[in-house]
Amino acid sequence: MHVPETEPALPPNRIIAELLQRESEHIEDEQRRRALRRASGAALLWPVEASQLVASGSPLTAFPRVGPWVAHEIERLAEQTPYREPPQRRAGFISFSEALSAADRFGARVRCDLQAHTVWSDGHSTAEEMVDAARACGYEHLLITDHSQGLPIARGMAPERLREQWHELELLQERTTIRILRGIEMNLDTEGSGDMPEDVLRGLDVVLGAFHSALRLKEDQTERYLAAVRNPWVDVLAHPRGRMYDRRVGLQADWPVVFEEAARLDKAVEVDGYISRQDLDIELLRIAVGSGVRLSFGSDSHHVVDLQFMTFSVGSAALAGVNPDRVINCMPAEELVAWAQAHRL
Repeated sequence: MHVPETEPALPPNRIIAELLQRESEHIEDEQRRRALRRASGAALLWPVEASQLVASGSPLTAFPRVGPWVAHEIERLAEQTPYREPPQRRAGFISFSEALSAADRFGARVRCDLQAHTVWSDGHSTAEEMVDAARACGYEHLLITDHSQGLPIARGMAPERLREQWHELELLQERTTIRILRGIEMNLDTEGSGDMPEDVLRGLDVVLGAFHSALRLKEDQTERYLAAVRNPWVDVLAHPRGRMYDRRVGLQADWPVVFEEAARLDKAVEVDGYISRQDLDIELLRIAVGSGVRLSFGSDSHHVVDLQFMTFSVGSAALAGVNPDRVINCMPAEELVAWAQAHRL
C-alpha cells in the first residue's frame, strides 16, 4: 500500500531565519550564500508562518526570496538541523508574523507613530509622502523626527534647515486632516547632552534623544543613560540599547535603575519597531513594565513602506504585557504635546 509522504514540520519563521543564517555561514558558493541570507532576512518579514502557508496548500516558493533550492534547504534544515539559540547579536528578535498576531491583542488604539524620517535627513520619502501614508494608516497624528546636526552621516539638520522644514510642515498641515507634530531625533553625546540650541528645541512638540556613537562598549553604561533621561530637553529615549540585528549587541546598563529614573521624571523610553532594531526587546520591556515607565512606539520609518514596522512595537508590547495606559501613542495630540512640554525648562 502506498503511504503518502508527509511534509516536514516547519518551525516558526524566526527559527527558519536563524537556521538559514547559520547555514549561510558554512556555504562556500557566494551565490547560494547570498540567497540564504536574503531568504533569512525575508523570513522575518513573512506575514504568515511558513507552516500555515504550507498547510493552506501553497508552496514555500510563494514567499519572497524563496526559490526552489531555498525552499528545499528550508525543509532540509527544519528536518535535520537541531535548533540552537541564536548568538547575542541576533537574540530576542521576533518575526513580523508573531508581531502581527500579538498586536491584535494590545487592546487600545495606537493614535500615532512617534518616529518617522524624511528626505530632510536620511529618509527616502518626502514629508508629504510620509504624512499621506500615515493618514492612510488611520493615524490621528504623526511626529516627524529627522536627525539633528551632530549626525552628518545621516544628513543631520542644523537649526536653519530645521526651521525650513517647519515651514514645509506648516504648508502640509493646511491641506491634511492628520495633525503633524514637529519633532527631532536629537543626537546625544556620551554625557547625555544634545546638539541643538535651546531656542530651537523650544519650537518642537516632542524631542527624541538617541545615542549614535560608542555603541559597542562592553562596560556598564548606566550613568550615561541616567544623564540622558535627566536632560530636560529629552522627552523620549530612542532605541535605547542601540542594537542592530546581526551587527551589534548594543549597550548594557542597570536597566531597572534607568527605567525607574525615567519613570520618576515622567519621561518615556522607546520601543523602536524597525525590524533590525526591535529596541527595547521583549525581555527589557518586561522590566520596563515593572518600573511603571512610560513607553513610546515608533516605526523608525525611513520610507513609507517602513510604517508597517509599528507592528513590531505594538506586538512586542503586547507580548510583554504592557498596559496601554503607559503608552504615549495612545494619547490625543494635545495631551501628548502637553506631557512633553511639562519637561522643558
